[in-house]
Amino acid sequence: MAVASEKLAIEAVWRIESPVLIAGLTRIVRDVGLAEDLAQDALVIALEQWPESGVPENPGAWLMATAKHRAIDVLRRNKRLAQKQKQLAGELELQGDSVEARLEASIEEQVGDDLLCLIFMCCHPVLSEQARVALTLRLLGGLRTEEIARAFLVAEATLAQRIVRAKRTLAEAKVPFALPDVDELGERLSSVLAVLYLIFNEGYTASAGENWIRADLCEEALRLGRILAELTPQEPEVLGLVALMEIQASRLGARVGATGDPILLLDQDRKRWDRLLIARGLAALERAEQLGGSLGPYALQAAIAACHARASEPQDTDWLRVAALYEALAQLAPSPVVELNRAVALASAFGPAVGLEALDPLLGEASLQNYHLLPSVRGDLLARLGRFEEAQGEFQRAVSLVGNTRERQLLLDRAAACAWEAGRQS
Repeated sequence: MAVASEKLAIEAVWRIESPVLIAGLTRIVRDVGLAEDLAQDALVIALEQWPESGVPENPGAWLMATAKHRAIDVLRRNKRLAQKQKQLAGELELQGDSVEARLEASIEEQVGDDLLCLIFMCCHPVLSEQARVALTLRLLGGLRTEEIARAFLVAEATLAQRIVRAKRTLAEAKVPFALPDVDELGERLSSVLAVLYLIFNEGYTASAGENWIRADLCEEALRLGRILAELTPQEPEVLGLVALMEIQASRLGARVGATGDPILLLDQDRKRWDRLLIARGLAALERAEQLGGSLGPYALQAAIAACHARASEPQDTDWLRVAALYEALAQLAPSPVVELNRAVALASAFGPAVGLEALDPLLGEASLQNYHLLPSVRGDLLARLGRFEEAQGEFQRAVSLVGNTRERQLLLDRAAACAWEAGRQS
C-alpha cells in the first residue's frame, strides 16, 4: 500500500514538473525528443529510488538535477562532443570543464521563457492538428501515451506513432526552440489557443465513447491555459480563453446525472455549478476587457458564458445580450456553427419561430451535413412550435450522426417523446 501511494505521489509530481523539465532540457540539447528521453530517464530513477528514500522535499529540483547529469553523460558519449562543447562554450562564454557548471545553472534559468517556447513548439503549424494535440498533452500535460489514446479513443500504438512522427517532423523541419517573430506571433498564438480549446472541448462534450464528458481533459486544458496566461499576461485572447474554460468547467458537476446521463444547460441544477471557477472566469474576462480594444473570439464566447453564469435561474438569462454577442462573434469570426448558436439565442430571446427562421438557411451548408447538432437544434425548435412529427424526424437524423453513446440515448429519448406527442395530435 505504501509503495502504491509513493507511485501516485511520483505520478502527481511528474505531471506538474515534467513540462518545466522538458522545456529546460530542450533549450540545452536543442532536440525535444532527446529532452523527453532524458526527462523520462530521471523519472525511471525516481521510481526506483523514491519508494525507498521517500519523495524529496523539492522533487522538481531533484528531477532537474538528475536529468541534467543524464544530459551531460549523453553529450559526453556523443561522437560530436567536442563540437558540442565548443558550441556550448561559445554560447555560454566559457571553456573546458566550466561548460558542465554553466549547464547546471542554465537549465534552472528562464523557466517561463522555456515553457512558452515549448508550448509554441508543440503547437507549430508544421504538425497536423492531431499531432499538436497529442504532443501538447504528452510534453506539457505530462500524460502517458495510453492516457491520451484512451481519451481520444485511438489505439495506443497509433497514438505512440503519432507522437514519434511529430517529434521527428519538428527535428527534420529544424523548428527552433524559440519564441515566434513578432510578425508571426499572432498566427502562432492562435494555433496554441486552438489546440488548448480543442482538448477542452473533447473533454467537455466527448465526440465518441460511453462517457459524455471527460473531466480530466478539461482540467488539463485549463491547467495549461492558466500557465499560458501567466506567461503572456498582456494577451487578451489568452485571458479570454481561460475565462471561457473556467466558466464552462464550472458546470461539469451539473452536466451529468447520477448514472452519467447528459443534463442540458437549461435543465441543470445551478446550485451545483462551481462558484469559485465562475469567479475565476469572470475575473479573467475582466482582465481581458481592461487591456483595451475590441474583444476577440474567445473573449466574446467567454462573455456569452458569463451571461449564463450570472443567471441564478435559466429564465434570468439576458438572452438579448447573448444574441447580440453572437452577432458580434459572427461578424468577427463567421462560421456556420456560430450562426447555429446565434439561432438558438434568437429563439430564446424572441421565440422559436424567429430561431427557426435564422437556422433554416444553414440546412444547405455543406460543412454541417454531418453535424448532429444542426438537426438536434432544429428538432428542439420544431417541438417548441408543436410540430412534433417534423421534430421526431430531425431527432432521428441527429441520432444517425452522433458518435457519443450517452448523447445518442438523449436524442432517442427526445425522438420518442415527440412521437408520443405527435400521436396525441393525430
